[in-house]
Amino acid sequence: MNPTAIRAELDQVTDYWTPRVVGRVNDQYVKVARLLGELVWHAHENEDEMFLVISGDLRIQLEGDREVRLGPGEFYVIPRGVQHNPIAEEEVEIVLIETVTTAHTGDVVTDRTVSIDRQVGQFG
Repeated sequence: MNPTAIRAELDQVTDYWTPRVVGRVNDQYVKVARLLGELVWHAHENEDEMFLVISGDLRIQLEGDREVRLGPGEFYVIPRGVQHNPIAEEEVEIVLIETVTTAHTGDVVTDRTVSIDRQVGQFG
């Protein structure tokens, strides 16, 4: 059992908006991702989602013309069922904590949607 180095895991991420599972705590995956640009408006009807910014500045648009801005070391939990749209005007590195059943873009499917199987990859 070795500790997980977040920096080393982020260095292995080459595609934007492609979360990579690096750990599991009970029924939650710990994921890392690099972001640039805008994802898509979506919601997760049955799961909360936590964004922890490692580097960069992340803006998350929320339903009702609200938004939250996160800098390095800050996190925010999107409650289940809340429409949201992450935006990274410059590269952002994040850690996500999500239930293992959380679909990448909820019930919205785009060319950026990444299956859970692909996110898990070699972690299994």
